[in-house]
Amino acid sequence: MNVDTMNQAQPVTPFSSTFSPQIPELLLQLNCSIVITTYQAGKVVTISPNPDKERLITLPRTFEKPMGIALADNRLAIATKNELIVLENNKDLATHYPNKKNTYDSLYSPRVTYHTGNVDMHDIAFGKQGMLAVNTSFSCLCLVNGVHNFQPIWKPTFITDLVSEDRCHLNGLVVENGEAKYVTALGTSDTAKGWRDSITDGGVLIDIDTNEFILQELAMPHSPTMYKNELYMLLSATGELIKVDIENRTYTVVKQMNGFCRGLSIYNDYAFIGMSKLRKNSSTFAKLPFADTADQCGVKIVHLPTGGLVGEIMYQTSVDEIYEVAILPNTIRPNILNTINPIHKYSLAIPGKTFWANPDDEIFKT
Repeated sequence: MNVDTMNQAQPVTPFSSTFSPQIPELLLQLNCSIVITTYQAGKVVTISPNPDKERLITLPRTFEKPMGIALADNRLAIATKNELIVLENNKDLATHYPNKKNTYDSLYSPRVTYHTGNVDMHDIAFGKQGMLAVNTSFSCLCLVNGVHNFQPIWKPTFITDLVSEDRCHLNGLVVENGEAKYVTALGTSDTAKGWRDSITDGGVLIDIDTNEFILQELAMPHSPTMYKNELYMLLSATGELIKVDIENRTYTVVKQMNGFCRGLSIYNDYAFIGMSKLRKNSSTFAKLPFADTADQCGVKIVHLPTGGLVGEIMYQTSVDEIYEVAILPNTIRPNILNTINPIHKYSLAIPGKTFWANPDDEIFKT
């Protein structure tokens, strides 16, 4: 497949993108859509294929500094600046969306909002005990259940105190069988923001059960992901997708991305990888090996069995940095409602039945 030939969205408008021509058809074949978070733009964005196989549909929704995403059954959770919001998908509400009936095949509406406070949550996951979250500010893994702002349940052995100092920049999380299993961090410092001293080569992968390092001296590790009992993750500072040999504590490079990669989801042997532009005037980013050549933001798709680049979606406007990439399976035209727009208050679901309150209200005409 020729990934160099890109289709260009015309005209250039907010969230315009170029994309490899085979991407819409691939998403249709996989029967899925992509969802990304961009805290820089304050948006959760869905990317879905148009049935004509030639276009992509982009739907941005405003959330305050969205970061990690978690999916389980019909639920979708989003970590934001001060809250963790859980949404529920209802296909019947989607079908009867006022003024756009029979347009969407899924509709994620807010159901629960946890007030976490400003603790810089990164990766999140649904666990057996409730919502699990990486609390980057307090350098710990926590449970979010509405009793407290958060309940610390684990911290690295090198962290001595629970204080809001972002000592090691804990970020990534892997959950197995509903229990937290692995985390990534950008350093092993026990002082306020001490991880910055070795930001490009001080990263670690930690086994939560044993508190042991699986890997050390990593180049800004992010987005650890289990797929078919194999652990994959991204090394952002070197632009690499890697596969970890947990037993031997080594790794192999699956794909060199030649850019700052963060946000990984693997679905049906395809790895969907977020790419971010480098921050201008950053002395750290200026040292990266691709500092002079990488200036794109979007999603690249890699076929894992072959390591081949299948295609890419690159934003021309609005999006400069991506944190999370997730796949919505069995979904071709998703819609997400936030808690900012009052439309979500009109979507009502009870056991076995749904309603749209006041569907003729002026709010649906804007």
